[in-house]
Amino acid sequence: MQKRIAVVPARGGSKRIYKKNIKFFLGNPIISYTLNTLTESKLFDKIHISTDDLEIKRVVEDLNFKIDFLRDPALADDTTPIMPVIRFVLKEYKKLGLEYEQVWIVMPCSPLLESKDLIAANELFERNDRAFPVLAVSEYPAPIEWAFDLSKDSRLTALNEGMFAKDSKQLIPKYFDAGSFFIWATHDLNKTNGAGTDRDLVGYVIPKSKCVDIDDEEDWRLAEALYASRPTKSKIS
Repeated sequence: MQKRIAVVPARGGSKRIYKKNIKFFLGNPIISYTLNTLTESKLFDKIHISTDDLEIKRVVEDLNFKIDFLRDPALADDTTPIMPVIRFVLKEYKKLGLEYEQVWIVMPCSPLLESKDLIAANELFERNDRAFPVLAVSEYPAPIEWAFDLSKDSRLTALNEGMFAKDSKQLIPKYFDAGSFFIWATHDLNKTNGAGTDRDLVGYVIPKSKCVDIDDEEDWRLAEALYASRPTKSKIS
C-alpha cells in the first residue's frame, strides 16, 4: 500500500467562470499552480486530476500529469458532492492494484496555496495520529455575531440583535472552510456516507492572504492581485 494520493477535482462545465479550472491565471492555467504546489511538497505517491472533460485532460497532460482514467459523467454534474467522486477514484485505483493510506482532496483553483502549507498540514495530521480529518480553514474577516440578513428591498436584519455593541476583542474568532484542501485517512473516508461529515475535524488555519475561494470574476482579480504582490513566487513549469 502506498502512502498518499492527492485528488484534484476538476470537472468541466463551470458556470460562473467559463472553463475556470484551466483559465489562464497570470499567464498559466490556474490548475497548474495547484499541481506545481503538490509536486513541490514531495508528499505524494500519486497526483490524480479527476475530470470528465477532454480539454482539461489535454491541458493537464500537456503539463506532464498523466490522467489514468476519466471521471464517471454521472459524478460530474452541479449537485454531486465531492465524497462520491473520491470514492470512485479510490475504487478505480484499487482495480489497477493501487491502494493508498491517505487521501488529500486539493482544489484546482488554489494558486495562493504553498507547498509549506501542505507540509505543515501533514505534520498536524501526523501529530494527531491521523485519527481526525484535517480541513484547511480561515478566520472570518469580521465576527459572525455581527452578521445581517439583507432583504430584496435592502432592509437589514441582525442575526444576533444587540451584538453590534460587542467589541471584536470580546468575541471568539470563528472559522470557515477555506476551499483549499481536506486530508483523510482512507479507512475513515470509506466509512462515510453521502457527502461525508463535518464532525470530529481538525483545522489547519490558512492566512487570510491565501484564502480566496474563486467563484466569480471579482474573486479571480483579487487572487491575481494577492499572488502578484508576493515577494517570491513558485515557478510554473
